[in-house]
Amino acid sequence: MKKLFYFLLPLLFAACAQQQESPILTIEGGQVQGVAADIEGITVYRGIPYAAPPIGDLRWKEPQPVVPWEGVKVADTFGHPGYQAVHYPGGYTTEWGYGKESPYSEDCLYLNVWTPAPGKTDAKLPVALWIHGGGYREGWGSEPEFDAQEWAAKGVVLVSINYRLGVFGFLTHPELSAESPHGVSGNYGILDQIESLKWIQKNIEQFGGDPDNVMIFGQSAGAGSVKTVCESPLSKGLFHKAVIMSGGGITNPNAVAAAPAGRMGRFYSPATLEEAEQATKKVMDWAGFDSLEKMRKASTEMLYTAGNYYMNVTGDRTGVVTGRPMVDGYVSLQSFDNAAYNNALPDIPYMIGYTMDDMGNMAPGIAEFCLNRESVGGKAYAYEFARPLPTDHRPNVLEGAFHSSDLWYVFKSLKHCWRPWTQGDWDLAEVMLTAWTNFAKYGDPNGPDGGEWAPYTKDNAKFMVFKLDENDQEASATGDPIPSSRARAW
Repeated sequence: MKKLFYFLLPLLFAACAQQQESPILTIEGGQVQGVAADIEGITVYRGIPYAAPPIGDLRWKEPQPVVPWEGVKVADTFGHPGYQAVHYPGGYTTEWGYGKESPYSEDCLYLNVWTPAPGKTDAKLPVALWIHGGGYREGWGSEPEFDAQEWAAKGVVLVSINYRLGVFGFLTHPELSAESPHGVSGNYGILDQIESLKWIQKNIEQFGGDPDNVMIFGQSAGAGSVKTVCESPLSKGLFHKAVIMSGGGITNPNAVAAAPAGRMGRFYSPATLEEAEQATKKVMDWAGFDSLEKMRKASTEMLYTAGNYYMNVTGDRTGVVTGRPMVDGYVSLQSFDNAAYNNALPDIPYMIGYTMDDMGNMAPGIAEFCLNRESVGGKAYAYEFARPLPTDHRPNVLEGAFHSSDLWYVFKSLKHCWRPWTQGDWDLAEVMLTAWTNFAKYGDPNGPDGGEWAPYTKDNAKFMVFKLDENDQEASATGDPIPSSRARAW
């Protein structure tokens, strides 16, 4: 036993020394200490609260100041994801390996930081804020594909967040609007995202980051969130670049106005805040939550299921519980498309793209957005991810260059995946990671010395295409015109 003790003693000293090397930071709420990531020299801070838990009387209110804690919080555990449905094997669950996360909860306003320079307030490293997707109803910032230590190894401080989802993040209701000093309801999840940007402004220097060099980026609903944050007057000056991944582009509002309305398709989709409030009120009254007091006292599970129960029992498809961002006149003044055509978007560099087998053909709308940016003197870089992911053909898995497949490469997090990667996949991940981190640093995916990836313009109508050669060995990133038939419905 003594021999075993003396054998383990150096390891214990080494572990203690490594812990001591992570400085104690003083941030909003108290003191915090990170832990070592797998990559040497990188520190990760998991589960830092950036606002008060939005529970009890704070359910459906704007984010409130973080509750202070005593002592040093060792940030070694990821925070709760927003409340959502259970994930079962198959599809995206098998892809991302769900199951090791903290329990879902309304108490979900936590963020994570990966940094190579904790405590170095003069490091002035670029900062990237990652907003996860999931249809505004699921997902979280600590999914395995979002492991951001490779970003930190490239000299970028990356912050990922959880935010309120579904009925807890986007519920509209007349009584909520009546109690609001702004006369609106909904968009709480977007307000959470904007609050995390404010947190960055106040605290990121402690982690070695530069609050004057912040990029926001997201995929799917995260990309839709990026669009809403870009358009929102509440986020002005809080970020300096934006990346929109598989979130579509824009459509000329005049063309939309001329098209048939078609809003009463399979599901009713309220077009205005007032319509959304009334649609939600119908469901809540039916469920017995006919006052704001009752709604706030209702259990998480009852609120989460009320909309589905209402539709299944009544068959009424016009009673819905709002679960997405709305133009409300406070958080959001107009659609992203209208803001683009009205030249009301931030004058910053943009990167925008999609995957080859994405959820519909996004190429035309993306090209339209890039041309719109050119028309107002801005620039946008367009891309297509065209690598069908390798597979061992296990049952019920996603195949092709499907929606979200590029995430493994953007974060270079392939080691967390079961797929039989080739060396070409690792090389392609390095190419994409470098482009995305260059954009975070310089607003140019090529880096400070320029390169092949030029902004999409009338004279350079090309997407950067990320793919491998026929033998899956050589990574390729080349400019290519993308015909409208290139993308396939997923």
